[in-house]
Amino acid sequence: MNQTVQNMVGMGGMTDQVIATDFLLAAKTGVKNIALALTETHTPEVRDALKQYLMDAVDTHEQISKYMVAKGYYHPNNLSEQLNVDLTAAQTAMNLQQQQSQ
Repeated sequence: MNQTVQNMVGMGGMTDQVIATDFLLAAKTGVKNIALALTETHTPEVRDALKQYLMDAVDTHEQISKYMVAKGYYHPNNLSEQLNVDLTAAQTAMNLQQQQSQ
């Protein structure tokens, strides 16, 4: 989304944060699902493939987390700062909804 459109709808720079957060949540879900599938698999070839997928998914999660920390979107070691980020995002979403309903 270009910056002008972002500013018009009240999102500013939030789009990158929203996309990164969604990607991080999807990566976490992938890790969980692959780990579950791994525990249910008995074929050695499938287990080996799933182990590699799991390692790739964990690596992807790490890369996204590092990106988000570097951008200031994610504070996994500072709960109060993360709460501030989350509250700001929630307030922006509520303001956007109010603007659209007017």
